Amino acid sequence: MVARAQPLTGLKETSALVHEALRAARIERESGRRLARLGGGEPDMEAPAAKAEVGVTLGVSLDLAN
Repeated sequence: MVARAQPLTGLKETSALVHEALRAARIERESGRRLARLGGGEPDMEAPAAKAEVGVTLGVSLDLAN
């Protein structure tokens, strides 16, 4: 998985790659907590139009699960 992530991120050192992965996970977790705190405060709000995914736009697969 590290070998596949290195060219996508441009990070060569494993420790730097792991650090960035942990940082991204922390940001995602904190964002989820903030969203949960909103608790549906805008029930009449409409969702914005969907945008193209970054990976699709760049022609790059960002799936690191495999």
